[in-house]
Amino acid sequence: MSTATAVAPLTTQDADFLVAAAHRAAEEAGVTVSVTVLDAGGHLLAFRRDDRAVLISGETSTRKAYTALQLGAPTADLVEAVQPGALFHTLPTALDRPLLFIAGGVPLHRDGRLIGAIGVGGGAPEQDHRFATTAIEALA
Repeated sequence: MSTATAVAPLTTQDADFLVAAAHRAAEEAGVTVSVTVLDAGGHLLAFRRDDRAVLISGETSTRKAYTALQLGAPTADLVEAVQPGALFHTLPTALDRPLLFIAGGVPLHRDGRLIGAIGVGGGAPEQDHRFATTAIEALA
């Protein structure tokens, strides 16, 4: 018999809140972004691309979220791991969906369990990371 405690999943309401909070943070910084939120299974829960954001920012935000979800760590923390000779150097080519190791993807946890991920694309990598973490802090 399992003693695991159920953890509330990431809801669409949570995802919409995260998207709005990340966009608000980006707007305050004068940056146009796209934001993607995935659930623990990698399914899209929410997405928004600012009309002024470049089209590729949508793909970027999705791949950042996917990378953070698959590896369970912020993409900003994984950059060193993909350098030649490093731990994950060959991993991006081994998956059907290439991973993206640029800051802006952050996993979402609830009660210590991975429940999804947020990805932000469109600003400088450090800005995207800050917008994502600001949204997560607002949800908490």
